[in-house]
Amino acid sequence: MADTQYSIRAAHLYGDLMNTYGDYGNIIALSYYARQIGVVVTTDLISLGDEFHADDYDFALFGGGQDYEESVVAPDLARIGDEVKKFIENDGPLVAVCGGYQLLGDYFLLADGTRIDGISAMDHYTLNQPHSRFIGNITIKNQETGEEYHGFENHQGRTFLGSDERPLGDVVAGNGNNGEDGSEGVIYKNVYGTYFHGPILTRNGNLALRMLKAALVRKYPAVDWDARLKDVTPEFF
Repeated sequence: MADTQYSIRAAHLYGDLMNTYGDYGNIIALSYYARQIGVVVTTDLISLGDEFHADDYDFALFGGGQDYEESVVAPDLARIGDEVKKFIENDGPLVAVCGGYQLLGDYFLLADGTRIDGISAMDHYTLNQPHSRFIGNITIKNQETGEEYHGFENHQGRTFLGSDERPLGDVVAGNGNNGEDGSEGVIYKNVYGTYFHGPILTRNGNLALRMLKAALVRKYPAVDWDARLKDVTPEFF
């Protein structure tokens, strides 16, 4: 490992409540690649009643939860919503999974039809499937980079993207955002939203390196991160 000179401070938003499928693995993956180039990743848990200040963080993770946890988190997220929006609009790298992805949008419907308002940091919305779910392995391809991503989806929500958003990838196999338009996930600025569990950065080293570079370029713009990352090999599971 290279001598440690650089650091990334990560915020795990509601990680004690929104971590149903081990989404913390995304930070583990980021840390794994960061160590190879001498970068230390530290993590703060931001939960109910805690403060979140956009300028304090270089990366954020917002994982998934079940309907009950999402309904508990939603009103507290509104309390720090302006700072989360500031982080996003200032190009803060953020991975949002399942319920976290939904809560960053305008609103979503629970399985019973109850409407939960998001913080409208992004312009997507999520409808429900009262008696069904999208479950199974999924593969998508990002048309801009040519990269493929593999994961496992398990969600009853059907998400529809806004006009200023683009999908993380086109569905090769599986259901994706809504089972209708062939999209999966979302990209807006440096936010990558997805329904992938697995977690996505653990299973897809190419995307983990992309997120790591985004965080480092934003914090240390004078460093040649392409040169430092060129010998790091992405791993896939």
